[in-house]
Amino acid sequence: MSPTAVPVDHPAAVAELVRGFRALPPGTPVRLGKRTSNLFRFGDDHRAQRLDISGLTGVLRVDAAARTAEVQGMATYEHLVDATLAHGVMPLVVPQLKTITLGGAVAGLGIESTSFRHGLPHESVREMDVLTPAGELVTATPDNAHADLFHGFPNSYGTLGYALRLVIDVAPVAPYVRLEHRRYPDAPSCAAAIRELADADVDFLDGTVFGPGEQYLTLGTFVDEPTTPVSDYTGQEVFYRSQQRRSVDHLTVRDYLWRWDTDWFWCSRALGVQHPVVRRLWPRRWRRSDVYRRIVALDRRHGISDRIRRAAGRPPEEPVVQDVEIPVARLPEFLDAFHAEIGVSPVWLCPLRLRGRRTWPLYPMRPGELYVNVGFWSGVPQVPGLPDAHNRRIEELVAALGGHKSLYSTVHYGEAEFWAHYNGPAYRALKGRYDPQGRMPDLYTKVGSSRGR
Repeated sequence: MSPTAVPVDHPAAVAELVRGFRALPPGTPVRLGKRTSNLFRFGDDHRAQRLDISGLTGVLRVDAAARTAEVQGMATYEHLVDATLAHGVMPLVVPQLKTITLGGAVAGLGIESTSFRHGLPHESVREMDVLTPAGELVTATPDNAHADLFHGFPNSYGTLGYALRLVIDVAPVAPYVRLEHRRYPDAPSCAAAIRELADADVDFLDGTVFGPGEQYLTLGTFVDEPTTPVSDYTGQEVFYRSQQRRSVDHLTVRDYLWRWDTDWFWCSRALGVQHPVVRRLWPRRWRRSDVYRRIVALDRRHGISDRIRRAAGRPPEEPVVQDVEIPVARLPEFLDAFHAEIGVSPVWLCPLRLRGRRTWPLYPMRPGELYVNVGFWSGVPQVPGLPDAHNRRIEELVAALGGHKSLYSTVHYGEAEFWAHYNGPAYRALKGRYDPQGRMPDLYTKVGSSRGR
């Protein structure tokens, strides 16, 4: 095993965090003192006490032979990838954005183009140390006394505690990834190809929908040597546009893993960063998702865009920022309705299925079934008098098609409907055991910032 380049005194950092947490008076709102966030809920309680997690952001050990890594819970995937690639391995699933933390991905959402084979980040976890809301530090594994917490932690979004240390699986990499972009004329042919390719000999699989008649699947395969020039999408070129222009491409493995971060998928477009003149002037070090997200947070806080729209006589905008998982057989129905009723493009497609037969009580996906994560991040004009109409319609559509909605963004369910979708009985049992005093808000209270009426 090899330690990280910067030694970390993990026991001391944990002891200090636990001491600080236990010292807080009952009823004190608590937040992790992260510098960045990838959640799209901007109404957090600013009175909350921020816990110092600066000593819990490292990678403790990488064991390439055993194919494991021991990682602190607040380590970002950017740092985790750097540490593992130095040993010729990578996490089984690397979410698209650099500042997502390992603990955050396990407790919330994490998905990427290896998910058709390796599932979701929490399925790569062998054990984890969790600071519970009751102030206890417990080690949870699939088969120990805290197996209920191990299985119930995914999709709990910090309401059952914080993961401070995790042991995860890693896999070998090659230096380069060969990309093949295949175009499909309609959603049924794209869905059929996803079913076929999910069992093919490829290492990565995702796609982009530009419109009802233009969808692409990108197949990625590890290679030792490129057969075409290696591309760089951190400069003037934009990755998602390359899908329309090239049938074959090559990236270094690191650039492939972060291909979406440079332009926040395509969301940098709304900030003008894809305009050639702006892009030349915009510092390369600022072409990253956390910079764009801070700009959006500032805009939401001060209502700048809303004031501009009002001054121009345009209606207010409803943010439509969601990731939903749809069974692949129902994907064409979802996309047809989405194009007709929402009209946002592009849209991301990422096939996924659970890695094994294990089930996750708060993440209600059926083992063995192939889903497609559909991601869309934009805004549409509000329906007068119905400010959440489009998001509510998406939630209804997902439920009707047997899908699942991620909780990192706004939630519009009523409380009874919410718990019907997210296994209220199982959650309440976990909450009763690990947070008997109600020290942290429950999941519905935490994520339901825009609850339905």
